[in-house]
Amino acid sequence: MPTDIDLDVPAEAARLLAAHGGDQGLTDALDHVARQFQVLQTRSQLLLTLGTITLTITGFSGPRMAASGAFARYCLSLGLVLVLSSLIMVLAGSLRVHWVTQFGGHDATAVLERALRYRDRKTRFFTIELTVLIAGLSAYVSGVVSYLLTGFD
Repeated sequence: MPTDIDLDVPAEAARLLAAHGGDQGLTDALDHVARQFQVLQTRSQLLLTLGTITLTITGFSGPRMAASGAFARYCLSLGLVLVLSSLIMVLAGSLRVHWVTQFGGHDATAVLERALRYRDRKTRFFTIELTVLIAGLSAYVSGVVSYLLTGFD
């Protein structure tokens, strides 16, 4: 038996419409989906913040850390490339605007299904952005740890 998380888009759309009064509840159902988009927006902004902090720290202490050895230099470089890639993906992906009112369809269910499919695509893309950022931060922290272990000279 499928759980709520296993609902396919048509089943989720039908459930949302039923919870909001059928086809007449499309506005409320779309408001529900719009709040889900807000969650993605907020989390994407968090990724931007983390990436920006990483880039800022590098501007102040990156050259000194990179000078501590080849491993630190390569880790910092890889980390920065991945962090920057993630930020570009966030700006071009998760933070890209598509208004809920732009979803069209021949009936309430079709409109809601289009909005849910778009939400699902944004969610999958967010997962990729987050994974790239985590990989970048991991490489970056490895470089920092290498710097700390080699000394501050």
